[in-house]
Amino acid sequence: MNNIEFANKNYLWLFLLLIPIIAWYIWRLKKSVAAMSISTLSAFSTNGNSLRYHLRHILFILKISALSLLIIALARPQRTDRWETRKIEGVDIVIALDISGSMLAEDFKPNRIEASKQIAMEFINGRPNDRIGLVVFSGEAFTQSPLTIDHAVLMNLFSQVKSGMIEDGTAIGLGLATAVNRLKESNAVSKVIILLTDGVNNMGNISPIAAAEFAKEFGIRVYTIGVGKIGMAPYPFQTPFGIQYQNIEVKIDEDILKKISEMTGGKYFRATNNEKMREIYKEIDSMEKTQLEVKSFSKPVEEFKLFALIALLLLVVERLLGLTVLKNTF
Repeated sequence: MNNIEFANKNYLWLFLLLIPIIAWYIWRLKKSVAAMSISTLSAFSTNGNSLRYHLRHILFILKISALSLLIIALARPQRTDRWETRKIEGVDIVIALDISGSMLAEDFKPNRIEASKQIAMEFINGRPNDRIGLVVFSGEAFTQSPLTIDHAVLMNLFSQVKSGMIEDGTAIGLGLATAVNRLKESNAVSKVIILLTDGVNNMGNISPIAAAEFAKEFGIRVYTIGVGKIGMAPYPFQTPFGIQYQNIEVKIDEDILKKISEMTGGKYFRATNNEKMREIYKEIDSMEKTQLEVKSFSKPVEEFKLFALIALLLLVVERLLGLTVLKNTF
């Protein structure tokens, strides 16, 4: 009974009703016994009281026991585990993903944007206790998903991301500033932005350095990832004769990305293929482990059914005995 609590404790006051019931039974018992003065008990010494006579109180005991159990059932006893302190890892993270046309290059499989989405979703699956959001940018930037612990919804929004959703270009500063805006009100112990791009900032009215200053002011770490192999990468072009591939030069402003990370206490990475990007996410995952102490307990388990069942069985037994063995005991 150490872990038993009652959801409806007020029903326990019904036990007070048992007092007049018991008092009435005792009064009725005394009244049913006739008083008779005799000079000797020798005439009754050979017979004595039968076993059936001694068992006559069982019916009342069964009724009182059944009523007691029913009161307990009404009070809804629940079994709960003890409170226990455990540690979980909780971080607020926004992924800022470049969805410009150059992210369709196929040095990643099937291409940069789809590989970035898939590996990011693997990362999210490994962070069940974190609130995670998604910002996408190219020539403009917008929030695809605010910070959420509902990762199923987040995954669905991730799957809808594609190149061409917004004006083309590469507005790194605007993408970073939008991500910072999603985190600036957060009171999490650790706030992180993971920014992925394959180009050079060429659009937007906010410079990457200004956005990095903004992030630094709010205590946000920015991990930047340059997406693209070294040298040339195959890019699909639509022609009248179908899709044709042409190798284009990979241009990533690594100096700016490194500066952003240095200013905010993050780190710059270069992803040249799917596996390298997966390794980068694993490294970020290992670095961002903020432990928070929380108290947790399991959902209460209802126990009233057992008490109600025993009460029903006692009433059935009482009724059967009253109609058979103990019939007319008074």
